[in-house]
Amino acid sequence: MKTILSLALLATTAFAADYPRVIFSDDFSADGFGKAWGHYKSSSVVKDGVLVGITAPTSDHSAVDNIRIEGERDLEVSVKFRFVSDKAKSFNVWFDDKNYKGSHAGHICQATISPTSVNLADAKTGGFDLTGGLYDRKKANQLTDDEKKMLASKASRIPVKLKLEGWHTLVVQTEGDELRVSIDGKKIGSFKSPGINHDTKSLISLTTNAVDVEYDDFSIKGVAK
Repeated sequence: MKTILSLALLATTAFAADYPRVIFSDDFSADGFGKAWGHYKSSSVVKDGVLVGITAPTSDHSAVDNIRIEGERDLEVSVKFRFVSDKAKSFNVWFDDKNYKGSHAGHICQATISPTSVNLADAKTGGFDLTGGLYDRKKANQLTDDEKKMLASKASRIPVKLKLEGWHTLVVQTEGDELRVSIDGKKIGSFKSPGINHDTKSLISLTTNAVDVEYDDFSIKGVAK
C-alpha cells in the first residue's frame, strides 16, 4: 500500500530537479517593462502588476516578450498565468539561441500552453530545422510522408483542462535532452528529443497567441555551478 501511495504521489507532484540559481525574475510591480525586456512585434503592456500579452490586430506575428541571458543548457522557467477570456488561444515559452543558424530564428525548443492542452516540441531538429531545406519545404507544404512522420515524432501533445480566468503556475524545465512541464505543482508531462540538448539557450520568450493572456511572477533559474 505504501508503494502504491508513493507512486501516486510522484505522479501528481512537480519535478524535484534542483534549479537554485536565479538568473532573472520580474513580478511586474514596476511601471512598464524593465530595461532587460526585449520585444518582437509586441503590443504587450505591464499594467496593474501583471504583464498583459497583446498581439496587435494588424500584426503578422504573435507578440513576443523576451529576456536574453548567457547561454546555458539546463534552465527552469516559472510564470503565473491566466487566460482572461475565451479569446485567449494559447501562449508559448520559447528557448532560443539567436547565434545558432541551423534553425529558423534560432528556435531550440518550446512548451505551448492552451486551456485544453500542453504541447512540448523540439524545434531545432523538428519543424524549424533549416538544414536540408526542411523548414522551407514545410512552409511550402511540400513535405514527404516520411518527413511528416519524422516531424510528428518531434513533439508531444498532452491534454489538460485549465479554468478560464483562474491563475495557474507553470514551471518548464530543460535537462539534457528532456523538456518537462508542471502546472499548479502537478507533473503534466515530459518529452525527450536531441535538439533539446542544445548547450546555449540564451533567449527566453513568452509568446502570446493572440490576446487575453496575463502573466505574473516570471523567473528564469539555472542549475548550481
